[in-house]
Amino acid sequence: MTTGWEAAVEAQIRSAQERGEFDNLPGAGKPIPGRDMPYDEGWWIRSFMEREQIPSDLLLPTPLQLRRRIEQLPAELRDLPTEEAVRSYVAALNTEVVAWLRTPTGPRVVVRPVNVDEAVRRWRADRNGAAPRITAPEPPRAVPARPRRRWRWWRR
Repeated sequence: MTTGWEAAVEAQIRSAQERGEFDNLPGAGKPIPGRDMPYDEGWWIRSFMEREQIPSDLLLPTPLQLRRRIEQLPAELRDLPTEEAVRSYVAALNTEVVAWLRTPTGPRVVVRPVNVDEAVRRWRADRNGAAPRITAPEPPRAVPARPRRRWRWWRR
């Protein structure tokens, strides 16, 4: 049994079909994309990001975004024209790092400000064509859990 509003909706759909408003729609007669794939509850966000060409790095938590930016820093600095531009870029990145360190959110990841002088030295080495000394990145360290305090109310 249909209710009044269901009947009204069905009547509108039927009249639109009779007028031909559903003819020649894009994708008509084509298989539904992703129908053969297993169900994924995040399909809509993936399709949106592909369609809008949004980088997946934006989904990372803030500390991981900062770590990735620090790792990619030499490539970013390579295109900057002057030392002042390099210093201001690194200073802006350090400002973001310090802001996150003051109010950390997200997973506990070690993020430290970048040494400006070291970044300038590496930028100069890249500009002069000299092969910079490649150092292995520092492995991420786990943040130790704080020891649990046991308060004994009878020993105050």
